[in-house]
Amino acid sequence: MPVALAISPHLDDAAFSAGGTLARLAAGGWQVVMATVFTASVADPQGFALACQLDKGLGAEVDYMALRRAEDDAAAQALGIESPVHLPFREAPHRGYASAPELFSELRPDDKVGLNLADAFERLMTDTRPDLILAPQAVGGHVDHVQVVRAFRGAQPPLPVLWWRDFPYTVRDAAPKEPLRHLFEPYAERAVRLGVEAERRKAEACAAYASQIGFQFGGAEGLKARLAAEEGIERFRVQGRLPDGILD
Repeated sequence: MPVALAISPHLDDAAFSAGGTLARLAAGGWQVVMATVFTASVADPQGFALACQLDKGLGAEVDYMALRRAEDDAAAQALGIESPVHLPFREAPHRGYASAPELFSELRPDDKVGLNLADAFERLMTDTRPDLILAPQAVGGHVDHVQVVRAFRGAQPPLPVLWWRDFPYTVRDAAPKEPLRHLFEPYAERAVRLGVEAERRKAEACAAYASQIGFQFGGAEGLKARLAAEEGIERFRVQGRLPDGILD
């Protein structure tokens, strides 16, 4: 059975940006592994990290990342893929990024997480032995997404990659930040039309991230409207030669 590995910075990115494609691959007989990078629980969050949690109506006593990992499990089930892999790295607010603007600015000089990510990705490749990889382009410029792309490229095996456009950052601004655009411009664009079943599974998976829906979309109806505006299509840059017929 061929294996597809999706490398998701946060607990929702792969489903939001490529969930329909993951569902299509699973329905086509692929083993689909969704690995999320920044999932570590942090005891006693402080400052901006705590504010991010309180803003979503979650008290300081709540293990926010445990809740999000459970949402990720539910999303994987909705997509029809196996249970996700959760890597033990801390999100940017726990690495010294102290405001929302900083999350979309330059990488901090003292943010050395990328060194550990490259090693983790090499182990992940060894463990999963993928035939196809799906990963973000870091559209929007979130520092966690940028770190993931840079580290993955450092460990990247000679395999085909579908580089997804990071939703919903793609629709928040008319011209979203694309700090790594120069890396992806040489690769051909590919639009994947999902079909009714994959589109349904994606919508159900996205809705599983209940803690994020209000912040990201203004509520469930906002999520539905944003997904409808995508018209059942996910867009990628293709690096390498895809296996014949996988998304025809």
